[in-house]
Amino acid sequence: MVSAWIRASIRSIGEISWKKNTGIQWMDMAGGKTRPGFQFPHVSRTEPASLLLRASMSVVSMPSAVPPWALATIVLVSGLLVFSCCFCLCRKRCRRRMGKKSQAQAQVHLQEVKELGRSYIDKVQPEVEELEPTLSGPGQQVAEKNELGRLQYSLDYDFQSGQLLVGILQAQGLAALDLGGSSDPYVRVYLLPDKRRRHETKVHRQTLNPHFGETFAFKVPYVELGGRILVMAVYDFDRFSRNDAIGEVRVAMSSVDLGRPVLSWRELQATPREEQEKLGDICFSLRYVPTAGKLTVIVLEAKNLKKMDVGGLSDPYVKVHLLQGGKKVRKKKTTIKKNTLNPYYNEAFSFEVPCDQVQKVQVELTVLDYDKLGKNEAIGRVAVGAAVGGAGLRHWADMLANPRRPIAQWHSLRPPDRVRPLPVP
Repeated sequence: MVSAWIRASIRSIGEISWKKNTGIQWMDMAGGKTRPGFQFPHVSRTEPASLLLRASMSVVSMPSAVPPWALATIVLVSGLLVFSCCFCLCRKRCRRRMGKKSQAQAQVHLQEVKELGRSYIDKVQPEVEELEPTLSGPGQQVAEKNELGRLQYSLDYDFQSGQLLVGILQAQGLAALDLGGSSDPYVRVYLLPDKRRRHETKVHRQTLNPHFGETFAFKVPYVELGGRILVMAVYDFDRFSRNDAIGEVRVAMSSVDLGRPVLSWRELQATPREEQEKLGDICFSLRYVPTAGKLTVIVLEAKNLKKMDVGGLSDPYVKVHLLQGGKKVRKKKTTIKKNTLNPYYNEAFSFEVPCDQVQKVQVELTVLDYDKLGKNEAIGRVAVGAAVGGAGLRHWADMLANPRRPIAQWHSLRPPDRVRPLPVP
């Protein structure tokens, strides 16, 4: 079909070019006029028709009469048509083959699954009887792993002095709370419901198996011990943020036979959230120069303070007292920071403290909310010194161990009525 169309095109172009070259005029049969631009050669009417037939047939055999652009166009169009037809046929065949192949694969996979039968299910889903009964719940799973560690302690009661002696001996396998995979553990000991009288061990650096070997005494009548609960809480010490609780051991004293000394290991349990409202934290540094007898307290900042105003903010400032013998001998205060629960101060205060008195003084910091019309309310308080104990004692000891250097540390605020100045002999 394509070749016939090409021959017809070549024949028509050849006739036109032959007419131009030979100068033949086509006669208008109706009017007997000739068309302009064409001239017939002088051929008589008596010439045989075979001459005209040979002249018309010679057009096909005259390749020089066809222009080059016409041949190029014809070849290009023909090639495009042939290529399009071939491409469509190939694409159609490929689609048919791929469809048959996918159907065959699906049939094979389905047949394989059917043939596997019960054996395939057995591999994926084991029998219930084969499961270990110890993994019955998430709580038991955590307990089995023992991620918090355990604590060894001793209990004894001195009937002559009326004191309960609590020995914190050692801990093993404590949880790592530091980035380096270790902790700085210490133990806080107190008897509920009274949290004001509490003791703390020394901090042991970079260990998960500390040996404490410390004993603390609680003066409690024997008849009152039955209603008390002994709490031994293990913490990870952090100088620049809040100390993290690792776990704790609670012992109901009503279940303990104090007729003889008790030595026991107990697994640490997760520390419950404190019911008391958080008052906030304060960061300050201590610096002592022995040669000059100068103690410098730099109040740096506070964070997460308790909301005291109706608008949900506070106007906090800090009072710094120097206590000696349980009495306030010097006091200073910072500026007031308006409408904030995270004030930044960076204010320094100096006190004259001779070397022979440095172990007999305490520093007390009280955060208050300023009220222009009423009484300023205390948000919380913290104390440091040789007779304070806990974090306050550690901060004071670090200051004395590093003279002339400022030692900064975060402290959690405690209710003002729970921080009482202790007399120093």
